[in-house]
Amino acid sequence: MQNSIAAGRRLAFRVVCAQIGATVLVAGGFLLVGWRSGLAALCGGAVVAVATGVLALRMFGTGPAAAGVVFARMIVGNLLKWGVIAIGLYLALAKAALPGLPVMCGVIAALVPQLLGLHEGWSAERPGRQSRRV
Repeated sequence: MQNSIAAGRRLAFRVVCAQIGATVLVAGGFLLVGWRSGLAALCGGAVVAVATGVLALRMFGTGPAAAGVVFARMIVGNLLKWGVIAIGLYLALAKAALPGLPVMCGVIAALVPQLLGLHEGWSAERPGRQSRRV
């Protein structure tokens, strides 16, 4: 089954929004500990959300292409994504000296929606259930 580029863009947008939402929830929890911990969790999750956005722009920013070109976009996009994550974590942990545990919790919280977003049925309606749309 082939998916359209528009469907990929919509899924990428939903995943990034879910990552931001999960990050805000975790940052709010760490905010109870202190403002630096809340900021650290927010930075950790924001790094992952930005990196996922970079990957999505690389994958879906242009129109349809041959399979080899799409594969190259995917490889380069993933390299850029993990490069953004590495640089962002370096800046948060080494340069800004934010606490490590909240940063890593923010990263993990932001990666969970991405794993759920890769599941094919995450946003699709299940057979046998009635749609709530009118």
